[in-house]
Amino acid sequence: MPFKTFIKRRCHDLFLLKFQWIKDSVCFRSLFSLVRLTYFLFITGCVLHPLGPLERPPQNCALACTGYGPFAWGISTSSLQYEDRAVETGSREYFERDWDLMVQKKEAPIIGNALYSWSHFDEDLKALKKIGVNAYRFSIEWARIEPRPGEYNQEAIHHYVEMARKLKESGIEPYVCLWHFTFPAWLSDQKNSTQTNWLHPLARSHWNRYVVRMVEAMSPYVTYYAPQNEPNGQVLTAYIVGLWPPHHVCDFKGYRNAMSMSVDFFRDAATRIKEIKPDAKIVSIEAIPYWYHGWLDPGGLIYNTVEHNAFDHLDKVYDLCDIIGFNYYYSQVAGPFSLLTQGSHRGTHFTMMGWRIDPLALGKLIRKVGKRYHKPLMITENGIATLDEQKRIDYLRDHIAQIQKTMSQGYDIKGYFIWSLADNYEWHYGYVPKFGLATMDPKTFQRKFKQSALYYHDVINASQRSGQVVPSPW
Repeated sequence: MPFKTFIKRRCHDLFLLKFQWIKDSVCFRSLFSLVRLTYFLFITGCVLHPLGPLERPPQNCALACTGYGPFAWGISTSSLQYEDRAVETGSREYFERDWDLMVQKKEAPIIGNALYSWSHFDEDLKALKKIGVNAYRFSIEWARIEPRPGEYNQEAIHHYVEMARKLKESGIEPYVCLWHFTFPAWLSDQKNSTQTNWLHPLARSHWNRYVVRMVEAMSPYVTYYAPQNEPNGQVLTAYIVGLWPPHHVCDFKGYRNAMSMSVDFFRDAATRIKEIKPDAKIVSIEAIPYWYHGWLDPGGLIYNTVEHNAFDHLDKVYDLCDIIGFNYYYSQVAGPFSLLTQGSHRGTHFTMMGWRIDPLALGKLIRKVGKRYHKPLMITENGIATLDEQKRIDYLRDHIAQIQKTMSQGYDIKGYFIWSLADNYEWHYGYVPKFGLATMDPKTFQRKFKQSALYYHDVINASQRSGQVVPSPW
């Protein structure tokens, strides 16, 4: 049996087992790591050299930082993971995403109504105000806005605008992400998967029109825009691992083409945003773990390739960014044993997903990214999946302490966002991982705070009173 066919069938078998791999994630993580390693070892160019310094033309150097708000104490969410659909099947407003097609094929867990954040956004707003954040990141569901090619849902646009208005009037700065992993289902070519999502013939032109329409509508209330969330991770998962649409395994050509197109999408969006609102701030959101050299990695082969995966997309768009934002959750050793066992670890120093807890690595990563790009930084996601609230508080405190330390060393950090407001749908993991500062009461839809929400409230209060980051207010 060909290698690609074997890997793809193995992925499918794992999902048909009703996601039992979540309970014993060794199988999934090992499979993911093997495929990723295969990609890294065979793709041309990346494996041959370490990540080098940027060639930074003078016009791409950081300009004087003006027009920024105070330090952003925020929380991050996304549309699919939080919103209920709130439209009837068959109506003109009904929409489907590529992820919905996966759910229908039983290739992903059922979403249901998530946290009802579309019909009960005011419950989110109440919780945000009680916690005391001054920034909130949410995403726009492209499929909801454009359920069919060229047909726009004006009520949905107005609803998102109202969300931004309510946030702004409550003293909470809205950070709008224009794409968070999902595409309208009409960009999925069921007959020719090589022309799906990023690579669909209609994608780029409709993306530009969608961006213009949303930014024009939201510009009275929104200054901070993130064109994309973790495009480097999404493209890898879609074209190498094969878990996300279009489910290609080890498709190196598709990977390169999709990554290139994602860069074009980002640059298009940043250009359109600045044309409409010249004082807008463009924020990147990249997935960047911290990688250590592994002793079973002769010549740094694996280390070099994972570093390229982390930084290549950002290297091609950083010049248009006002803030270099990245999501940090864990560190990992770049070696075959680490790649095979990630996700299987349990204990004090690991999350319930098997991710290594390493606050010091966040400090190292801030220094690394700061020196590479010479622009203001932002931690756009940081959080932990755990059932232990003291463990969550310790995790947050220790990571916030690294922000305090690096700021004292002169690094320009503009904000910190926790993932996430409440326990939510976590893609292929479903509702199993518990990242939230709160839970949802299924009868009242109220957000019921955990102890960590009270901790974050006190961090924000103490920090704003003192004028500096205070990780230990208690």
